[in-house]
Order: sequence, then C-alpha cells, then structure tokens
Amino acid sequence: MKLSATFIFLLATAPFIAKAENNDPPKKKKKGGYLIELPASLNTSNDSAKAITLFQASDLPFKPSIQVGAIVHMFASGEQTGFGTPSNDKTAKDWNKGFSIYRARVLVGGQLTKKASFFMETEIPSPIGIQSNGEKNVKVSPIILDAQLEYTFTNAFQLVAGMQLVSNNRNGLQGAAGLMANDFTYFQYPYNLFANSPLQGNFGRDLGINARGFLANDKLEYRLGVFTGRNVDGGAPLRTVGRVAYNFLDAEKDYYYAGTKLGNGKTLAWAAGFDAQATYYNLSTDVFFDHPLGNAGSITVNAAFQYMTGGTKLDSKYSFATLIPKQTVQFLELGYYFKKTKLQPWIRYENQDVSAEAAQAGTVKPANFDKMNSSTVMGGGLNYFFNGTGTNLRLSYTTRTYNVATATADDYTKKTFGQLWLQAQFFIF
Repeated sequence: MKLSATFIFLLATAPFIAKAENNDPPKKKKKGGYLIELPASLNTSNDSAKAITLFQASDLPFKPSIQVGAIVHMFASGEQTGFGTPSNDKTAKDWNKGFSIYRARVLVGGQLTKKASFFMETEIPSPIGIQSNGEKNVKVSPIILDAQLEYTFTNAFQLVAGMQLVSNNRNGLQGAAGLMANDFTYFQYPYNLFANSPLQGNFGRDLGINARGFLANDKLEYRLGVFTGRNVDGGAPLRTVGRVAYNFLDAEKDYYYAGTKLGNGKTLAWAAGFDAQATYYNLSTDVFFDHPLGNAGSITVNAAFQYMTGGTKLDSKYSFATLIPKQTVQFLELGYYFKKTKLQPWIRYENQDVSAEAAQAGTVKPANFDKMNSSTVMGGGLNYFFNGTGTNLRLSYTTRTYNVATATADDYTKKTFGQLWLQAQFFIF
C-alpha cells in the first residue's frame, strides 16, 4: 500500500519532535503573540496583566497557557446598487443604506508545550444587517475560520498544520486587525474566498501543512505549503503555495502581516511567491515600506503585482481553464500616520486586467469577455486610532469602474459606482 508524500513527510519528521522538546527554547515573543491576528509590531499594550511569557524557561516546570480575544468590525454604509452588480439601468445609481456588523470573531490561542502552540478563530459567514430579499440578515451561525497547530523545531524550520490563511502575497496574509484601508483588496485572492469559488476556499483559508522559517539573521523568511485546494473527487492534485520575503531593515516575524505599523519600527520588505494547482498558477511580487518620515509621523507604501491563469487545457476534470482566465492584477496602497493627532489618510488603487484565451472565454468573444470581467477599484479614507489597533474609526469612499454592455452589439461603456463606509473596530486581547 502506497503512502502519500505528505504522510511520509510527517513520518520522517516525527523523530525530531521529541528531541526538539528538550532543546533550549527560542527567544520570547512579544506580548499578545498567541492571537496571531495581531502582528507583534502593533501590540503597544503596557498592561502587565496581559504579559505572556511564550516558550517558558527550561529550568521551570512547563505550564500550558491560553489567551482569548475578539475582533469586531461594524459600520454604517451607503452603496450604489451597481457597485456589486453593474448595469446601465438607472436604478444602478440608487444608494442602499444601512448598518451592519461585518466581522465578529472570537480568537483563542495558547501554548501546548515548549515548542507547540495553537490558534483558533471563529467568524460570521455573512454580515449581520445587510438587506437580503427585502429582509434584514440577523441570524447568522458562526463558523470555524482558523484552526491550526504550530510546532517550532528551530528558528529556521516551523510547521503549521490545519485550516490556515493561505496566500502568495502580503495583502492576502494580513490580519484583519492590522489593515490600513477599510478592508482587504478585491483581487489579491479572488478565487479562494468561498466554498463555491474555483479554489474552494474559506475566506482565504485552506486545509494543509505549511513550512516556515527565518534565515540570514531573520532577514529572510520562507513559506512553503501543500493544501487541499479544489477537490472534486478526492483525486485532485494538491495545491502548492510558496513565498520568499527579504527584510532590508527590521526583521519581520509575524505570521499575519501588518498593513500599517503606525510608526512602530522600520520596514522595507520585498517578496515573491507562487500559488499552483493542476492547470492553475499564480505568480506574484510585492513590496512593503513602513518608516518614520519627518517629525510628524510615518509613511506606509504597499504595492503588488500578480499574473495568474487557469491554463487552456479543457480535457481534464481538474482543469481551471474555464474557471480562472488569464489576467494581471496591480495593487497600491499609500498612507501617512500623524502620530500627534492619531490620524491616517490613505489612498488605494487596484486594477484587474483580464486577457483570456479563447478556450477560457467559452462561447463569448475573448475581447468582450475581457471587458466584462475587468474592473478598477480606487478609493481613499481617513483613520482615527483612539487606541491603535485596539479601537479605531475609519471613514472611506471607494469606487469601482466596470465596462458595461450597451444596447449595441459588442459595444461597452465605462460605468463607475460608489461605496461609503464609516467603520468602527475594536480588538481586545
């Protein structure tokens, strides 16, 4: 009976686990390290009661420890009907208004042994309060969003197993608590958000095993994992995701990256990554810069580029050809944090440029297919940080521009629709 490559890998590493438990523990992490949604660089709490000693000293009896937290995003919003469903109809310009709870997560993390830790997180699968078929959505059952076990063999080699955030780019690996803009980008993992998406994701999560480590005085980070991805019959090839990042200034060891650091530290990171399964592949590169600029505060720049395609092979049940067209994605965020007033204005630009092959467009003309599936997002906003990531308020206005078909055959016109959010965040840990 043949063993899977993954099982053989686990079997081979098992003898090292007991040995690793007796090694000297790694250096202490910063406070709040159990709840990995919060990057360590953003935890500015001085509350000694929250101090957590990770990887306790080897000369003391080990005692497992646990930490619980919660993150909530709620907002008042106005959105034109065409923002999500573009059309030339006059009603597409009508504004829908309401109040919603967008995220409501309970986070649990803890230390199991000197080398092993866990993280779990719940989420509501759809916003509470959004109008649906004329009725408010008020009854939402929470789901398990993250459920992962991390084992640190050495600083250069760690394994993370379970349901976890999966991406080959920085924005897709950011924590919701540390965003600079009002939300994640639209196109950084557009095919892994839901169970019915091509990669059958769970809000960017997937099930699998991920290796991670730090080299060159912690300046170089690598991630390489295998995940379930799209699974139509149990026989599909595994999804493979990898990423290499180099930090030219401060080392950055967070599992969930920060979208802005509010003047804490000096970061210049460049990275490249890939995401592949069967005929699908995604190649990306990104740059992140966060650094004090002048006496007033600090600047944040986050830029990325991706090329992805589902291939053109149509004679395989594992093909992504008709699910993911060939395209490029460009992304840019720019913000400045004023440390005295605790204000941060920001702007964002995103562009999804589809250039599908004939095999990917089906019965639609490729030129028309490209226009129908390409769009541009632009927006900006102003954040006020009452208490850093703990409590903040975000006002934003975002537009999305589409090519909308007219009454004339093969003719399209550009239409732009708006979205206004006033969002409050609280994160307790």
